[in-house]
Amino acid sequence: MIKSQATKIQQPLLRWFHTNARDLPWRRNRTPYAVWVSEIMLQQTQVTTVIDYYNRFMKRFPTVEKLARARQDTVLKLWEGLGYYSRGRNLHKAAKTIVRDYGGQLPDTVDELQKIPGIGRYTAGAIASIAFNRPAPILDGNVIRVLCRVFRIKGNPKDAATKNQLWELAERLVHTKRPGDFNEAMMELGATVCTPSAPACVDCPLRKSCAAFEHNEQQSLPLKQKKASLPHYTIAVGVVFKSDKILIDKRKQNALLGGLWEFPGGKKKKDESFKEATAREVKEETDIEVEVGKRLCIIKHTYSHFKVTLHAFQCGYLSGKAKTLACDAVKWVSLNQLSRYAFPTSNKRIIEVLKIQ
Repeated sequence: MIKSQATKIQQPLLRWFHTNARDLPWRRNRTPYAVWVSEIMLQQTQVTTVIDYYNRFMKRFPTVEKLARARQDTVLKLWEGLGYYSRGRNLHKAAKTIVRDYGGQLPDTVDELQKIPGIGRYTAGAIASIAFNRPAPILDGNVIRVLCRVFRIKGNPKDAATKNQLWELAERLVHTKRPGDFNEAMMELGATVCTPSAPACVDCPLRKSCAAFEHNEQQSLPLKQKKASLPHYTIAVGVVFKSDKILIDKRKQNALLGGLWEFPGGKKKKDESFKEATAREVKEETDIEVEVGKRLCIIKHTYSHFKVTLHAFQCGYLSGKAKTLACDAVKWVSLNQLSRYAFPTSNKRIIEVLKIQ
């Protein structure tokens, strides 16, 4: 790509961004820490969803030092409902690394940034360009869509060869003097104009340079992959009461939804009833013997990578001391205390049922 080609994209895009950039809280605070937090939250999550979470998070943890000193439970409670909880765990872990190894300052190069937990090539490029004005490329879903349409790239963006081609394009295009503005403008264009369906081409500053628009192919690019069907799990859950206390346990860190609290339970086997499955799962997770009573509710929920149907049963404590057999921690808490802990969305719906009984 010759310089004049890059200029034809850079100049109109930056002019458009100057006029059309949304007023977002992380754009009012360009510190490396704020940029990092916002970029982690924005991964695979809509801007409108992130705003409130970002504001609450920054109010509670205004500096990397305060985040590093926090308990993981506190961090995940603030993250509750945002999804992709490994982001929250890695953010907390990374804060400790930054304080310990970097004197509380995020490094300013892509290579150093990628040594920090949870920071990959895209996030490193975003932080380096936006916070430190380094000419580093970025490649997220929005930028991929813009590049595939402008340059009429027909390969699958998931394939390594196409992904490498897109990274090379992004690197050649990035503005050397205003890399942060350019990268944000590319993301903004993909989010608000060059959208997945019904792109507003009439409003696009790159319309004259867009090969997909010229060939009327903007609706078919980027190449869409067939989505694999999500696995579905049928889960038996025990809400175990011991006087006025309820048993909860913490999921293992390396498991799906790791670090979150839940009511003990697990997958039902084909040859057992739901009540049998509930008693078995509670025993296997916590070593507690229970009497399984009435069904409280059936909860259906879809996460990003799987679906669940939870059959929750009220259980009475019989015997045993709660142990961490298949979990990281166990606690007996009151109904009112449940709100202090971070739960998966499906379990939060069980709590709602408990509160109205």
